[in-house]
Amino acid sequence: MILKLKRLDKIGLFFFLAFIVSMSLIWLFEERFSTEQWLENPAQRYKMVDDLIESQILIGKTKDEVAGVLGQPNLRSPEERDAFAYSIGEHPSFFESKREMLVITFVNQKVDEVTLATE
Repeated sequence: MILKLKRLDKIGLFFFLAFIVSMSLIWLFEERFSTEQWLENPAQRYKMVDDLIESQILIGKTKDEVAGVLGQPNLRSPEERDAFAYSIGEHPSFFESKREMLVITFVNQKVDEVTLATE
């Protein structure tokens, strides 16, 4: 049995398959967060930071628990902005890349927000 598709159906099928393939490749090559890799290779942290933020595994943790997962922060903010900052390395780029840091903000001694900020 031969399936006959109209031109518009072929175009739609092409874009659907392209979407599936691209999402699969993104998922396949995205680094998952692991404490061991974070601590051993600070220059490659940029590969894991998206997973760390999206998974929200730090939300609700204390400062000691965060230090146990990520190690000691590169910068501690003054008490009025209770936050830790971690260097994540530089993304490879053809252009001058902005240096980013992972910023973990605490409210009442617990993690409230995990974001990226430029240096």
